[in-house]
Amino acid sequence: MTVLIERIRKADVAIRPQVRVTPLEESRALSATLGCEVWLKCDHLQPTGSFKIRGATNRVHCLTDAERRAGVTTASTGNHGQAVARAGALAGVPVTVYVAASATPAKQAAIRALGAELVVVEGSVVEAELTARRVAGETGRVYISPYNDVEVVAGQGTLGLELMDQAPDLDAVFIATGCGGLTGGAGTAIKSVHPQTRVVAVWPERSPALLRSLEAGRVVDCEDLPTLSDGTAGAVEPGSITFPICQEVIDETVTVTEPEIAAAMRRIAEAERWMVEGAAGVALGGLIKTADQWRGRKVAVVLCGRNIALDAFLDAVGG
Repeated sequence: MTVLIERIRKADVAIRPQVRVTPLEESRALSATLGCEVWLKCDHLQPTGSFKIRGATNRVHCLTDAERRAGVTTASTGNHGQAVARAGALAGVPVTVYVAASATPAKQAAIRALGAELVVVEGSVVEAELTARRVAGETGRVYISPYNDVEVVAGQGTLGLELMDQAPDLDAVFIATGCGGLTGGAGTAIKSVHPQTRVVAVWPERSPALLRSLEAGRVVDCEDLPTLSDGTAGAVEPGSITFPICQEVIDETVTVTEPEIAAAMRRIAEAERWMVEGAAGVALGGLIKTADQWRGRKVAVVLCGRNIALDAFLDAVGG
């Protein structure tokens, strides 16, 4: 943890001003209904609409001159691809993003709009990632993993540093978790400042790959089904650096159903007039599901992204 927190502190300097310090806002409406003091970490307000800008910007910053000239390759369900595309555009680095055909059209369009080359792979998220890695190796480009890269994890960890600066006395932080980049990085930063703060990792029931691996004590295969939380979808690579980090920093785990995710998205819209994507609903859904445990205590929910098409949002919250 010592080495990673040093990298996180360096990243916190390196990513400015391309990455903003996002506000931590108290939600009086949610606090009143849930019986605890609820604060929302608003990373959905980042320029690309997601926390992923943190890790991508730090990883591009760490490239050598030769690597910058060669360009980078990545794979993404959408948010990471947008983040790498923006970081590359700002740094003058060519970017190619591989996505599975299931990636939402809105996120595909956003990646293209940021100037990256987009390659759609007919297959799963894992197949898109394997293709991107293979092509990167063949072309001599750096492959930027959405999570399995220490500098990406360090960049995501800057959210935890901000959060602890804004509210060092939090009893718990709820984080939507996919393969563990945000939870591992932010959790490390949180624990370095205030070890008593509980890191609560929340997964959609339909895509709990890292959770099942943590339960097994090793990376295992897990069925990955379509979910409103497409930003946390995907399998965990064997040997992923996020696995031991998350073993160390996660205190509690929660899973939420698709109706619970949709209901949480609706609650945020009603309480704060914000339209957020499914992964942000996952985090709040975890708090709603366990609210009795946190009565009278101070908790934060990470709103990790807002990248959802209007029609998809309306379908989700109207159901």
